[in-house]
Amino acid sequence: MDVKYDFGAIGDQRIVYVRSVEVADLPKEVQDQVGDTKTLYAVHDENGQQLALVADRNMAFVLARQNDLSPVTVH
Repeated sequence: MDVKYDFGAIGDQRIVYVRSVEVADLPKEVQDQVGDTKTLYAVHDENGQQLALVADRNMAFVLARQNDLSPVTVH
């Protein structure tokens, strides 16, 4: 069975995905800017492209909504 799903826009909604990112998995230059923080939150578009990287999950959701995007959590 070959079923394809479109996880992009639903109607007028543009969905973005929020997921946690371990700072240790990021490039050294990003790690140097973060300080003692262990986890950041990335906002990705439907193609997986990272749009933003923020320090707080709630901030990621607010940022998305301020840009007329509909955020959902990804594990």
